[in-house]
Amino acid sequence: MSEPMSQPLAASDLEQTPLPSPRGLDEEAKRSFLRMISHELRTPLNSIIGFSEVLRQQPCGPLGREYLEYATIIGDSGIKMLKMVNQIVEIVRLESQAADLDIHAEPLESLVEEVLLSLRQEARALNVSAAAEDLQNMPWVNADPRALKIVLANLLHNAIAHAPEGDVVTVRARRAGQVVTIEVEDRGPGVDAVEAARLLRPFEKGPSHGRGPEGVGLGLPIALLYSRAMGGDLDIRTDRGQGFTAIVTVPAA
Repeated sequence: MSEPMSQPLAASDLEQTPLPSPRGLDEEAKRSFLRMISHELRTPLNSIIGFSEVLRQQPCGPLGREYLEYATIIGDSGIKMLKMVNQIVEIVRLESQAADLDIHAEPLESLVEEVLLSLRQEARALNVSAAAEDLQNMPWVNADPRALKIVLANLLHNAIAHAPEGDVVTVRARRAGQVVTIEVEDRGPGVDAVEAARLLRPFEKGPSHGRGPEGVGLGLPIALLYSRAMGGDLDIRTDRGQGFTAIVTVPAA
């Protein structure tokens, strides 16, 4: 018996058939990407990092020096890869406006102090100091504390890596009306002013003048997206040989 032929759709039926919006498809693709990244990459990376640490502790007997070095390289590479994966997930989440922010009044002093303390060892390893101007008198901000700490940590990490040996990275803040401006300044080599906007795009990197571990070009874009998610912005003031200043604006409390 022959199969019944399907009837063609009339033009009126086509007009009434709802089509998925490109934006809807895009958001669903981003959510699927987040789920895939979270499970398929983070889980094995955590195992690699964990087992490399087990090898370094030598629970089954001593390993040769060469094998201990291999275990260290594996662990360090796994940590670097996991950090990159986490940053990619963060960017996708922020671009999807899926970040869960808790914006409220916070004293900027405590946030800056906490971030400076967390980066002290990194700065010391590069013979650089990081300090805040007039820390006790910094204004209050209306921001998500975790998000603002991520912004500050990314900007300070970048400044510490590019500051000249023996120099000081400076954080300063001021309030003007309903806006607080935070500056993170280093006196490193800087970049051409025309290149500044490019550095705010994911995976874009400037010249390799830094003395710290080279990143993958995600720190500044994440700082920009978090700043905007909190109702602020991020700008860059720099030029070749003139240092690098990242300028964050957030609403005042």
